[in-house]
Amino acid sequence: MSAIVLDRPLEWRQVGAIAEGATSLALAPEARRRIEAAHRLVQSIVARDVRAYGINTGVGALCDVIVAPSRQRELSRNIVMSHAVGVGPALETAAVRAIIAAQINNFAHGYSGVRAELVDALAALLDTHCTPEVPARGSVGYLTHMAHIGCVLLGAGHARLRDGERLTGAQALRRAGIAPVSLEAKEGLSLVNGTPCATGLLALALSRAQGLLDWADLIGAMSFENLRGQAMAFDGEALGLRASPAVALVGRRLRAALESSATLRSSAGLRTQDALSLRAIPQVHGAVREQFANAAAAVCAELESVTDNPVVVGTPQAPRALSEAHAVGAALGLSADALAIALAELAAMSERRIDRLVNPLLSGLPAFLAADGGAGSGFMIAQYTAAALAADNRRHGAPASLDGGVTSALQEDHLAHATQAALKLHSVLDNARTILAIELLAAAQAHDLSGERHARAPRMQAMYRRVRETVPPYRDDRPLAEDIECAAALLRAEPPELP
Repeated sequence: MSAIVLDRPLEWRQVGAIAEGATSLALAPEARRRIEAAHRLVQSIVARDVRAYGINTGVGALCDVIVAPSRQRELSRNIVMSHAVGVGPALETAAVRAIIAAQINNFAHGYSGVRAELVDALAALLDTHCTPEVPARGSVGYLTHMAHIGCVLLGAGHARLRDGERLTGAQALRRAGIAPVSLEAKEGLSLVNGTPCATGLLALALSRAQGLLDWADLIGAMSFENLRGQAMAFDGEALGLRASPAVALVGRRLRAALESSATLRSSAGLRTQDALSLRAIPQVHGAVREQFANAAAAVCAELESVTDNPVVVGTPQAPRALSEAHAVGAALGLSADALAIALAELAAMSERRIDRLVNPLLSGLPAFLAADGGAGSGFMIAQYTAAALAADNRRHGAPASLDGGVTSALQEDHLAHATQAALKLHSVLDNARTILAIELLAAAQAHDLSGERHARAPRMQAMYRRVRETVPPYRDDRPLAEDIECAAALLRAEPPELP
């Protein structure tokens, strides 16, 4: 497996590639020098007894309690153990890998003060596909997820190997050939601190959403052709009147997808204009792409930033530990919330197109796209599923960044909930993929049942063939849920290219 050599801040696409197991991560010499230089500052702070949060004091509301040098290693270990309080189902492997990659990136800036050996141990988890078991729930911010990862480095907790075998942390480290870590001053706090959870999770969501946005344009175009839409809605001159490069981009993609459609030529002028779920595809999909770009910019800024607290600066002769609030991921939380709402809107419009495809009063096709109307229900209940998931997305649309709350005896009296916003975004993304998968199947079924004499757009015909290579026409002869799963898996693959 190839490795990304970390010599400068990662980009979100790189975090996504590491998360999905396509590559691992290694420190470049300059990054290692930065990490080692910062560790020397921590050593000097300890030796000179410079008061510093989390190094020689307690944490949270205990920040004014002094910890003697003889107990600072114990403090580091205790922070990891006491912060590992996650509950509920475990995060998927890709999510854990994304978090680890983001934390390594954070340490590589050279302001945390951890040893290079600790960073190497995190990188070894990626390289050997030894994935800590990290409960998804129970954090208000950025502490518990990395604590469970840290537990495995200490030989505690649980982890899964590449083949899925679940072992204790100690067993997993032995099997992976990784030596357990003994934490030094500040390392426990640095392990659980920062914004790697939200950063990694949001980067992974971006990686998965990017391809889905391209699929959404094509699937919308396929439904548009089946419903004999009025192509003037995608006219380049008309769309150019809206000052949005993203709207123009979607318009170009739709025109390319529907180019040379005899079906659309034959239906030109049948209606003055179509329903908004058809003619507003450029405006809505374009707006979603704008929110995607905003979220990508926020993640890139986070990866380029130091998000530990405190940071160590100065020289070994004059070290300083600066307490700040860089671990508060407000920008990430707001961005994840906004992107979740945008994807929920895209999926809601897809559900409306599904409804039009299955409604014979609107589509002119057999009711519910059933091959045998009456005895067969076709896609009747698949539209129910899409409606249920769209409703679920509306509930997820409530912004996590406004949840608030108070923790640590009023010391932490503002909570950004960035990690929760990112987790919620993944739920919306999964729902959106399933809704679009249902629309893709319905559009292919509509193609089968249309019986039209007019030729389809070549790219839409190619899309239809790609679906039928995976899923045959539906005749109420098998559980439709299995077809939906196959179509959702297809949407994880690379979409057909458009000029």
